[in-house]
Amino acid sequence: KDGYLVNGAGYYLHGLAIDAATGNVSASVPSPIQINNDFLPAEPTTEIVYRANLAAYPLTAQADDTVANSELLNASTFAVDPTTGGAGTVIANDVTTFLEQSIAGGAITTYDSTGAPVNVQMRWAKTDSVSNGGADTWNLFYMTDSTATGTDVAWQNVGQDYVFGSNGQLNPAITSVTIPSLTVNGVSLGSINLQHGNYGMTQYADPNGTAQVTELSQNGTAAGELVGISISDNGRVTTTYSNGKANEIAEVVLASFNADNALKKLDGGAYQATTESGIAILGATGDIIGAAIEASNVDIADEFTKLIVTQQAYAAGTRVVTTSNDMLQEVLNMVR
Repeated sequence: KDGYLVNGAGYYLHGLAIDAATGNVSASVPSPIQINNDFLPAEPTTEIVYRANLAAYPLTAQADDTVANSELLNASTFAVDPTTGGAGTVIANDVTTFLEQSIAGGAITTYDSTGAPVNVQMRWAKTDSVSNGGADTWNLFYMTDSTATGTDVAWQNVGQDYVFGSNGQLNPAITSVTIPSLTVNGVSLGSINLQHGNYGMTQYADPNGTAQVTELSQNGTAAGELVGISISDNGRVTTTYSNGKANEIAEVVLASFNADNALKKLDGGAYQATTESGIAILGATGDIIGAAIEASNVDIADEFTKLIVTQQAYAAGTRVVTTSNDMLQEVLNMVR
């Protein structure tokens, strides 16, 4: 009830404490292992890893290969210029136009400082191209208000032009973009680092005309409730939580004695050191098998078979004795 790991007889399991920050053993003397039942604190999202390939010719709702530049976002059709050269926002009145001139870029669940989930949706719009006399340029947007109306901002430009060279690579290279105060439906995630890595964003021909997301992940988690405890083969005691996190809290060490046979046997499958056995010597070799009960070291079926054979032999032996006794009695009767 106090969170200590015990066996059926109530004996405490001892182990060496582990530093949560480094994952290394931080103690030299084993002590009783106590499990903390508190919730694991939430970790707010600070980084989103995003890698994708953008189709050289995006098949937007308005794209028509017979109409030049129809695949591009046309800023003149918006009440407010959504490109990086303009206001960089899409107001609610322009959402339909924006959706028709852009392609989906994926969505990911992130977490705020309280661990509440926040769904971040992204879209890509190609704003210029070589055939238009410029360079292949893209802008990335995220939805900031799903219930926006009128002139309220519905989609936000991340504020970065993604310019691709003829080889499909970014020129200049962009490994990351910082999104200041990313806000979705009134929930602020703060400053988010959008991590692309080296060659994470490309522009190659794709017959589907979409943004093929190759990696989309984030580093935040919701608060977690303790759901399980396990012990690994190397003796590490690990607690697992409902948010998928796992923490190593202690390491069970093996011990040997100068005279193992001199240990005192106790109830509950435990042994106690004695004067003859000497003190425990930590660091013994061996294996630890977690979540397992030691099985019998004999074959039950084989032992039952032997028991039946022995029983039959005993019965036959008693019959021989009885027959011999009857014969002896008949001999005595003949003498009389």
